[in-house]
Amino acid sequence: MNMISDVKTLTIGIIGDGFMQPAFFEEALAKVLAGRPVRFKHMELGWPLKVQSTKHDPSLPVAEFVGRPEAYFDFLGDLDILVTHLAPITAESLRHAPKLKIIAVSRGGPVNIEMPAARDRGVTVINTPGRNASAVAEFTVASLLAETRNLIRGHLSVASGEFRRDFYHYDHTGPELCELTVGIIGYGDIGTRVARLLQPFGCSILVSDPFKQLTDEDRAAGVQKVELDDLTRQADVVTLHPRVTSQTKGMIGRDRINAMKPGAYIVNTTRGQVLDYAALYDALVSGHLRGAALDTFDPEPPPADWPLLKLANVTLSPHIAGASRFSVTKAANMIATDIGLILDGRPPLYPTK
Repeated sequence: MNMISDVKTLTIGIIGDGFMQPAFFEEALAKVLAGRPVRFKHMELGWPLKVQSTKHDPSLPVAEFVGRPEAYFDFLGDLDILVTHLAPITAESLRHAPKLKIIAVSRGGPVNIEMPAARDRGVTVINTPGRNASAVAEFTVASLLAETRNLIRGHLSVASGEFRRDFYHYDHTGPELCELTVGIIGYGDIGTRVARLLQPFGCSILVSDPFKQLTDEDRAAGVQKVELDDLTRQADVVTLHPRVTSQTKGMIGRDRINAMKPGAYIVNTTRGQVLDYAALYDALVSGHLRGAALDTFDPEPPPADWPLLKLANVTLSPHIAGASRFSVTKAANMIATDIGLILDGRPPLYPTK
C-alpha cells in the first residue's frame, strides 16, 4: 500500500456544520499545503439549527455525533484525509473508505471515532485539544459574575419595564469576587485558564485534580491544591471542569452538595453528567446554596417543565460556553498544521492514542 505522501492528488473531505464551517478548514489547509495537488470536497450538517443536539446510541461504539454512520459512506469513498466535527466514524465506515489515512477531529477528544478500528486500519487520528479552552474559561467567569451580581435578572427587570430597585437592597446584592474562595475541580486546559482569569479579581483559589500538579507559577499566585472534599467544604464557589469518565460521573452528588458552605454557588460549564441536578435543585430551593450558573444539563436539552429552570437563583445558558469564533479558526489551524507535519513525514503535535 502506498504511503499518503506518495499520492499524486490528495482528496480531503471536510464534514462541517453551522459552527465548524468547512470553509475555514479548507482555507487553513490550502495555506499549509500550498504547492501540493489537493482536491477538497465538503459536506455541511444541519447542526446546531436543524439538528439541535448530538446523539448517544449504545449500539454504536461512538458518542456525541450527528446522523447515522451509513449516511456518510458515499462521501468517504474516495478520501485520503477526512476532517470532521460530528460525523460518526465506525469500523464499517472505514470499510467504505479504502484510501483513508488521516482523520482529523475538530474537538477536544475524538469520541465520535471508533478508535480501535482506526488503529487496526493504520489510520492516524488527530484532534484539537484546548481549541475552546479560553472560550469556556471566559464564559465560566462571565457566568459567575452574571449570577452573583444579578446581571440577567437585572436585564429582565429593565426589559419588562419594572426597573426593580430591590436588587440594590442589601439582602439581594451579591458578593464581589475579591471576597470569594473559588474551588476549581479539574485543572486541565480550561481549569488553569479559569484560575489565571480570576487572579486579578483577588479571589482565593483552590484546585482539585488527582492528575495535575501545581507549577511554581501557580504557587507564586497563591493557588492551593486540596482534596476534593476539602475543596467543596471550603469554597464559596465550586466550578466544574473535569472530563466525563466513570470516576467523574455524578462526582458532585447530594452528599458533597450538602457539605458545601451555606450560601455557596455552583458553576457548571463541563458536561452535565458530573452534577446531581436533583440534589442541586433541593439545595437551591432550601437556600443552602445561594445560586448556580449552568451551561450544561443532564439530560440535554433539559425538559421544558424541569423545576430547576424555573428558579429565580439560577443563570442558565444553552451549552454555549465553547461557542466562540476564535475556537473555530484555532481548530482549523491546529488541524492544518498537523496534517502538514504528517505529510512531511513528521509526527503530529496532537495525535490521538
